[in-house]
Amino acid sequence: MNEKKLRLGLVGKDVSKSDSEKIHKFILGEWGVACEYQRFSVLPNEFDSAVRTLLGDFDGFNITIPYKRDIFEYLDEITGDALSCGSVNTVVCNTRKGYNTDGVGFLQMLALSDIETNGKKVLVLGAGGSGRSTAVALKNAGARVWLYRRNQAELQETCEQLGVEPAKDLQKGGYDIVINCTGVGMHDSVGKSPVESGVFAGASVAVDLIYTPAQSEFLRLAKARGLQTLNGASMLFFQAYSADCLYLNREPSKGEAETLYQKYLRNNG
Repeated sequence: MNEKKLRLGLVGKDVSKSDSEKIHKFILGEWGVACEYQRFSVLPNEFDSAVRTLLGDFDGFNITIPYKRDIFEYLDEITGDALSCGSVNTVVCNTRKGYNTDGVGFLQMLALSDIETNGKKVLVLGAGGSGRSTAVALKNAGARVWLYRRNQAELQETCEQLGVEPAKDLQKGGYDIVINCTGVGMHDSVGKSPVESGVFAGASVAVDLIYTPAQSEFLRLAKARGLQTLNGASMLFFQAYSADCLYLNREPSKGEAETLYQKYLRNNG
C-alpha cells in the first residue's frame, strides 16, 4: 500500500444506502491506495457546514442528489463536462476544482450493455444534475435528446442551455430509449414510477439511474412492455473510477475500468 491514505466523502440528501464507499475502496485498493470514505446525508440547511468540512479536511468528495449545482459557489473552477452540463459530482479539494464524471460513466454503462445511442431518439426524465449530465453526454454521442422536467416554466430555458429539445406530452411515446434521471423510485418513493407505461410506446430500451432497488417500478413497467431494461449500478462504478483517477491525477482507461468492474462483480456477487 502507498503510505498516503486518501480521505474521501460523499454528500447528498440521503446517502445511507449508497454503495460508493465500497466501490471507491475497492478501486483504490486495487491500485494500492488506502482510503477512508465518509458519507454525509444532509438537509439543505446543513449543506454549507458539510461542504466546508469536506473542503477543509478531505482530499476529495463526490456529490449526489440534490446538490450537484449548489456546490458551484464553493469552488474556484468548474471544468470539462461539469461546465457544459452545469453539474458537478466530483471535487478535488486542494485545487477546489469541480468535475463531472456522470456522463462518462453513463456512456460506458450503455456500451457495456451494447446499447447504441447514435441517431436514436432519447427521452431524459429529470433536469437535476444527473439529468443534465446524461442529456449532454447523449447529445455529444450523436443522439437526438428530449428533456422533461415537471417545472414546465423552467423546461425551455434548461433545454436551451443544454442544446436539447423540450418534451411535453410524454404519453405519446415515440422514443427509442427512455431514461429516468429523477429520484422517483428510491428511498421514500420505492414502488413509484415518474411516468406511466404509455411513455414506453415504440421504445426498445429503458434505463433507470437508480440501482437500489435493482428493479424500480419504472423498469418493471418497461419490462412488462417488452423493453430491454438497465439500472445504474455499473454507471455508479464507472463514474467512481473516473473520479478516483481525478483524485490521483491518473490517466483513465476504459479497458482498465471494465476489468476492475468485472472483478468487483466477482468479489461482490
